[in-house]
Amino acid sequence: MRCTTFLKDEPDVTVSKASRVVVKVGTNALTQATGRFHRPHLERLAAELLELAQTRELIVVSSGAIAFGVERLKLAARPRDVVGKQACAAVGQSRLMRAWEEALEPKIVAQVLLTHSDVQDRRRYLNARHALTRLLADGVIPIINENDTVAVDEIKFGDNDTLAGLVAGLVEADALIILSDVDGLYDADPRTHPAAKRIAKVPKVTAAVLALAGDSGSAVGTGGMATKVRAAAKANEQGIRCVIAAGHTPGTLTRVLNGEDVGTVFEPSEDRRQARNAWIAHALKPKGRLVVDAGARGAVVEKKKSLLPSGVKAVEGNFAAGDAVDLCDEAGAVFARGLAAYGADELRRLAGKKSAQIEATLGWRGLDEAVHRDDLAVLG
Repeated sequence: MRCTTFLKDEPDVTVSKASRVVVKVGTNALTQATGRFHRPHLERLAAELLELAQTRELIVVSSGAIAFGVERLKLAARPRDVVGKQACAAVGQSRLMRAWEEALEPKIVAQVLLTHSDVQDRRRYLNARHALTRLLADGVIPIINENDTVAVDEIKFGDNDTLAGLVAGLVEADALIILSDVDGLYDADPRTHPAAKRIAKVPKVTAAVLALAGDSGSAVGTGGMATKVRAAAKANEQGIRCVIAAGHTPGTLTRVLNGEDVGTVFEPSEDRRQARNAWIAHALKPKGRLVVDAGARGAVVEKKKSLLPSGVKAVEGNFAAGDAVDLCDEAGAVFARGLAAYGADELRRLAGKKSAQIEATLGWRGLDEAVHRDDLAVLG
């Protein structure tokens, strides 16, 4: 059944005014159906990117290192094990960068490899922002990829859609364009429902919108439509418009930037997150959870208050003061993320107690809060 609730037919005109644009290029946009690198695809896309870069600042988040490595090592298929993927990334990353450097001539390109630990630390996050801002000021096109050679689960973004969403916020982009192997979000899976209709515009990513997104149908990529929609939602919260469109269709990028009705446009939120709040909400990986009572949840979500120790019912995980923790209700639903004012063992002793009891309980006193309001981000 068609979800007409989300459909808007008018073309987008504001993407055409974006002056700083992040373009995520998926593996499928650079390869053939067999997963092998296809230079004509890259050269065609590079021509559109060069046109874009004539009048705008451009950052490219590019997948493809592992696929390049698979080809160079003459493997029959993409490895399933972490070490195999790391080896392919090590072999393929230089080839990926060389391909981009040749295709984007005469523009200067810069390789930037990131892991999640680079954005978890606030100082490194800001260092990355400053470096990218300087590259853009010098007319350079940064080519960003996850550092797959060293990345393991605890420091991985997981996919380049997530990375692109974080990069868009990091550089305060005006628009994020995700080039996919499909031409947007549909009201049903177009692979199994031939009558499925493309959704032209999504005013807000809701649970119903997320339910329309399926898993990856590709053997060479890591992200599915769900990861793209989540990346769009994170960008939207920071006031960034996002478009998901077909990377393999000639002229798509140019048409998107002309404001034509292609792909799916995800509208930015009117209630924009501040930069530090967005960093807490999207860049940090939680190291534990605080289970809170209904009163504490209401104080955090509705009254915009800090979380006090008295509202904490249980403490899960092992974390230190300053680490990110998720806040969840007694049913287990996560509703916020923040920086713990105390370590896990200390909060277990403080759970349910009033702030006036902190010193008597611990023998010393820091903040009155378990998580201070300034260090809290309510999640959608």
